[in-house]
Amino acid sequence: MQAPSATRGVAPSPDDTLAVPHAQAVDDVLAALASSPEGLAPDEAARRLASHGPNRLPSVAGRSPLGRFLAHFNNALIYFLLAAAGAAALLGHLVDAAVILGVVLVNALVGFIQEGRAEKALQAIHELIAAQAHVLRDGRRMQVPVETLVPGDIVLLEAGDRVPADVRLVQVRALRIEEAVLTGESVAAEKQAAPAPATAALGERHCMAYSGTLVATGQATGVVVATGRETEIGQISALLGAVAPLTTPLLRQINRFGTRFTWITLGVAAVLFAFAVLVRGLAWPEALIIVVALAVGAIPEGLPAVITITLAIGVQRMARRNAAIRQLPAVETLGATSVICSDKTGTLTRNEMTARRVDVPGGAIAVSGAGYAPVGRLTPEPGAENAEQRLADAERLILAGVLCNDARLHQVEGEWHVVGDPMEGALVALALKAGLAPEALRRAWTRLDAIPFDARHRFMATLDRHAAGDCRIFVKGAPDELLALCTAQAAGETGVALDRDAWAARIAQAAGEGERVLGLAVKPVPAGTHTLQFADLEEGLCFLGLVGFIDPPREEAIAAIAECRDAGIAVKMITGDHAATAAAIARQLGLGEAPRVLTGCELDAIPDDVLPGRVAETAVFARTTPAHKLRIVRALQSTGAIVAMTGDGVNDAPALKQADVGIGMGHKGTDAAKEASRMVLLDDNFASIVAAVHEGRVVYDNIRKVVAWTLPTNGGEVLAVIAALALNVAMPMSAVQILWINLVTAATLGLALAFEPAEPQVMRRRPRPADRGLLTPFLIWRVAFVSLLFMAAALGVFFYSLGRGDELAMARTLVVNMVVAMEVFYLFNVRFLHMTSFHWRGVLGTPAVLAAVATVVAAQLVFTYLPVMQAVFDTRPVAFADGWLIMGAGMVIMVVLESEKILMRRVGKRYHRGDRP
Repeated sequence: MQAPSATRGVAPSPDDTLAVPHAQAVDDVLAALASSPEGLAPDEAARRLASHGPNRLPSVAGRSPLGRFLAHFNNALIYFLLAAAGAAALLGHLVDAAVILGVVLVNALVGFIQEGRAEKALQAIHELIAAQAHVLRDGRRMQVPVETLVPGDIVLLEAGDRVPADVRLVQVRALRIEEAVLTGESVAAEKQAAPAPATAALGERHCMAYSGTLVATGQATGVVVATGRETEIGQISALLGAVAPLTTPLLRQINRFGTRFTWITLGVAAVLFAFAVLVRGLAWPEALIIVVALAVGAIPEGLPAVITITLAIGVQRMARRNAAIRQLPAVETLGATSVICSDKTGTLTRNEMTARRVDVPGGAIAVSGAGYAPVGRLTPEPGAENAEQRLADAERLILAGVLCNDARLHQVEGEWHVVGDPMEGALVALALKAGLAPEALRRAWTRLDAIPFDARHRFMATLDRHAAGDCRIFVKGAPDELLALCTAQAAGETGVALDRDAWAARIAQAAGEGERVLGLAVKPVPAGTHTLQFADLEEGLCFLGLVGFIDPPREEAIAAIAECRDAGIAVKMITGDHAATAAAIARQLGLGEAPRVLTGCELDAIPDDVLPGRVAETAVFARTTPAHKLRIVRALQSTGAIVAMTGDGVNDAPALKQADVGIGMGHKGTDAAKEASRMVLLDDNFASIVAAVHEGRVVYDNIRKVVAWTLPTNGGEVLAVIAALALNVAMPMSAVQILWINLVTAATLGLALAFEPAEPQVMRRRPRPADRGLLTPFLIWRVAFVSLLFMAAALGVFFYSLGRGDELAMARTLVVNMVVAMEVFYLFNVRFLHMTSFHWRGVLGTPAVLAAVATVVAAQLVFTYLPVMQAVFDTRPVAFADGWLIMGAGMVIMVVLESEKILMRRVGKRYHRGDRP
């Protein structure tokens, strides 16, 4: 079909013909785009640019800095802090009000700085677009800005170029394109101009080159079929921009707790105010003071600050374990993770091709070692009778693999890297493992001519002459292609009839184990031969055997997956690779002997209402697209799972942003993946995720300890105020004294809990349910029980003091010191929620605990005995005997609470799954 001239009219709107350009013949695509092999005329390109818009990804307007800053005040507990500041100001204590407001501002600034970086995700994708492109316009080659490319443009691609738009290939020569950022494939994709099936997955569209991918080898000419937003990478950008940021489980729980706490506090305050005025007959100003005292006692003004600091400490701990946290709340979310969806290439595997097996006519030879490091050995099957012959045959095969090869290996800072094709690099490493010296072999054999690899014939051939005069043709390529060319197979130095069926069975076995397979062949030629033609390969080729390659699993990833299993965390592998390869790697990783596999095409056929169940029972997802990954994560989240998603490519960015915790790779990850993530692994090590989950669980435990310590101490103060009003007696503590207790102890004792180390068996617990509230049944019981103990002790010492004739100020001073002493002893009890505190580690305490206790003791001495503090807080000196009384009451509280903890463990009392004292 003759393509119409590019100057006849403007390009038609996209239609069904261009919906699947990879399935259309080149002439049909050119016709649909009103283009030709000579390219567009400049004026036509200008008209299309005005119609289609520039070839760039749309920028997404982010929130203004002021809006992002103010959003950090939209939190129920922050409202509590502001209410506490208002209460302090109402009581005339402006310094205390200023301190509380300072806590609010610091909390907002930390969140503002951390979360402001997340909006760079789209910009990181933009930077993948090449700056300049080579095109044909009216048959003339020219260089134009990428932004000016339009559908119908003819672009020229060479090795090293970044593809500037989505291109339907027209002419191809030995073209391979690295598409890992889109497909996850660890090996460069071979390209050809022939159409692909309409249903072909993204990684199988061999006639397409996609924007943002990199040309590894060869040259090509192609016609632009999509630009800007319409490209595959543009659709990923749109997916990423459409993903709304998620709140973490902790933030959801705190918000729920704060909302409920607000209404309860307002309700109790209103009832208390009405009771004081209507029943007790108090004047409303006096009743208001009581209500203010209640609010100051009830509001845990130090809780948000301590939680923020606890998260920040978790960030520091994780950084020491090679996990960089980009958003503070992600720390505790890791502790709740119930599913990890991991990209395969470069995350669970090394992203380094490795020769795993050599198949020669005499049998198989296993190859040890992983990656490009020349560490390993060749080992025939145990008990093989012809082991020496197999190794000799393997050496001849490896020689062919080294000479029919353009790759080099080099070492940088102890790590081996390949320059060239990854599979060719693996062949060089195989030679080194076999004890051969590739560079010496290449010097001994001079290459005279070569037929480069091309997708049309699927092999590479070289003509080489040895220094001694021996001349041979070496061929490597697709096994089926080489078997079709060969008539014999090696048998020592000679050849015998080719057993095609046996080799077909070996190829099928290797494919079933997830290996990529190369065949190698040789043909002796006369010494005077200087050129190599396709005709030279039509007869006389002798098949040497096969080499099976894998992208090997990381050893540490295998151990990490086992740890995840012990911790009740499911691991699911999501990859763009073939199903057989993915299943084989999954078996090696320990994801099951026969892991369930779903492909992208199968996912498309599953209705949304059925998908969550199917996804939950599937371990491996193969041939997936960015939209598939996003759909998988959302399906898992719909079941209540807390999902962590690892990835390193642009294709992972939308799912990384959607996941509860997106985990980017620090070394091999793209900027887009890192910026879309809440956590970045600095060592690209899957095992670091398990360490991060461990720290996340410790952080959540410590937050629960802070809550379990803060609320009962505040609750005891509130109950004491309510009891005093109900009994129609003076308040046992003034409002300013309550504020003193809360501010001093929260900044010391409460903060000390943020530094608590992990309790034993923290990684043996199941992940906490996503819908579990911050206050579990056990914590609710503990809050009520401890609050009643605190109230009883405070009122007991209050009435004891008044009963022996002390003035009100003296009685209140004793109550304040009693409450602080009980908080100190209760701190030692709450340090271990899952075991008793009666052991050496529980009694001695950590340096942070001891420092906090010393600070509180010093502060109380100042509060009680310093004249200026006596004037401000209306306190009196405490006698030595009363001090012992206070210490004894604190010890009694400790014994009672430890006895309650032991009793519950013995009777097997369980208030919630996974939640015991």
